[in-house]
Amino acid sequence: MTSLQQKVSEYSGVQFEDAFIIDSIHICKFEKEDAIQNQYQFFVQRMGGPPLYSQRRGHPALIARHRPFPVTHPAAERWLHHMQQALDNTEGIDANSKTTMMNFFRHTAFFLVAGDEMTKQR
Repeated sequence: MTSLQQKVSEYSGVQFEDAFIIDSIHICKFEKEDAIQNQYQFFVQRMGGPPLYSQRRGHPALIARHRPFPVTHPAAERWLHHMQQALDNTEGIDANSKTTMMNFFRHTAFFLVAGDEMTKQR
């Protein structure tokens, strides 16, 4: 008999143990509110708003800042899933803007995966 977790892994492509590790690592390394603030300020800055992130934390240096996290393909897909859900549940953003944002999120997620892999090869 297939367990619920096995079925979820089959559908999502994320193994059961990785799903919880990804979520707990992202939440446990920082307070959740700090992580939300960091992400919010980074995206405001990156999408043309004021440099809130850099004023508070300095240069984004994404690869270096994500070094403590398991930046893997499954982790990227999990993060993208959360970002898609957030966009789907946010009213007032037109479809074209949502597509543009998801393209940016996808590029950024796999920029970090590639950067992590290349850093580990050195």
